[in-house]
Amino acid sequence: MPGPSDLTLSLGGHTRETADRPMPQPALFVALECDRAAAGASRHALGGVSAVLLGRGRTRQHERSTGAAGEELVIRVPDPWMSSQHARLEASFGRWILTDAGSKNGTVVNGAGVDRAVLHDGDLVELGHTLFWFRERVPLGHEDLRDLAIDLAEVAARPPGLVTLAPAYRRVLDDVERMARSAISILLLGESGTGKELLARALHRLSGRGGELVAVNCGAIPDTLVESELFGHKKGAFSGANEDRAGLVRSADRGTLFLDEVGDLPLASQAALLRVLQEKEVMPVGASRPVPVDIRVVAATHRDLDDMVERGEFRQDLFARLAGFTAELPPLRDRREDLGLLFAILYARHVGEIGEQGGIDPQAARALFRYAWPRNVRELDSALATAVVLAAGKPLALEHLPGEIRAALDARPPQPAPAPVAPAATSGGGEIGLSAEDRALREELVSHLRHHAGNISAVARAMGKDRKQIQRWVKRFGLAPESFR
Repeated sequence: MPGPSDLTLSLGGHTRETADRPMPQPALFVALECDRAAAGASRHALGGVSAVLLGRGRTRQHERSTGAAGEELVIRVPDPWMSSQHARLEASFGRWILTDAGSKNGTVVNGAGVDRAVLHDGDLVELGHTLFWFRERVPLGHEDLRDLAIDLAEVAARPPGLVTLAPAYRRVLDDVERMARSAISILLLGESGTGKELLARALHRLSGRGGELVAVNCGAIPDTLVESELFGHKKGAFSGANEDRAGLVRSADRGTLFLDEVGDLPLASQAALLRVLQEKEVMPVGASRPVPVDIRVVAATHRDLDDMVERGEFRQDLFARLAGFTAELPPLRDRREDLGLLFAILYARHVGEIGEQGGIDPQAARALFRYAWPRNVRELDSALATAVVLAAGKPLALEHLPGEIRAALDARPPQPAPAPVAPAATSGGGEIGLSAEDRALREELVSHLRHHAGNISAVARAMGKDRKQIQRWVKRFGLAPESFR
């Protein structure tokens, strides 16, 4: 399963580099307390740790100590279904071994009871009514090595959409916050439902601009009305124009214009929008003089704008204007460490509407972690809204979830990350079927993939190539970018 490190972050066309380069290492997440969703979630780096003791305590707590075998971590959760000494996790020859410590209610890994198990990337561990999420290779920088806990009180104190336990995504959000008060245009990339509008609203809230945030769904406006809707029109400019209209761009004056699905704009409208960004003025349909406008633009799309530019479907000069700063939002399936936290946030919101709270049954919680979430956070929100109503104040059960999520319990659990790429087969002095030029190219590509932790977009920028070209080379040479994370 791909990790969260496959994130694009650029400013002025360059990848953000830090002196403290993140290094992949194992981590354990206290993902969800089924009976106390508001407790949130926590992340614990395991690099340098020899053992982890998991058990019941009076409060959620963690502490580290140095023993004869090295550093030990103790994590306690106030879960009455857990034993005080429930399970132990120990490092052994590069692997992590989970052993039940004679608990009363047993230890479960990916839905199956175990006494002892070797953990793999993406394994879901259940102790009592608490879920733990294990990751083998999380890109952790020096600032990420401390234990990090996020509860709903901290979530409430920050703009929505700016909390995460995924360190790579945290670095993206940190830079997004730094950009908030600038006038630079921001481009948010990601699949539908990943929270691009939520992040745009957070940007506006942090910007300090006095105007409104005006959201425009570029894909929902008929092609014939795009310019009049965006730029306004004068009375009598066309049939049905019975009065002057300011348009959406001028409605965002001194505020933020959020162009959602900007990749759906027709080419003619792209040219008009480019003029607005360049000249900071709007020409309403039917007008003879432009109107000055002060806007900050945040654009978003799930489409590959690089590919659209290459095919002539999106203007390169507009792309350059919109992408002053670019951030890519990961899909939910690649940030499952945040699933329990997102559940807590959304569950509290929907429970607040009906005033009753019952938590979630562990089996239902397991299904949430096993499901692929093709429609991302938006799908999770919709599923929980319905489930809360059906549960009527009782714990959310498997029967309250949509059929496709229930079916995830019968699917195979997430598989371990692919092994690091092996050198191509050789014959004599070189790889079979590869010319000397191809061998040199492959070696250069592997070097960049290692340096950029498998981030295709970062490799493309480093090599001065289009992202699609890097993907073609990766496929041609049989490489697996995720193996470098």
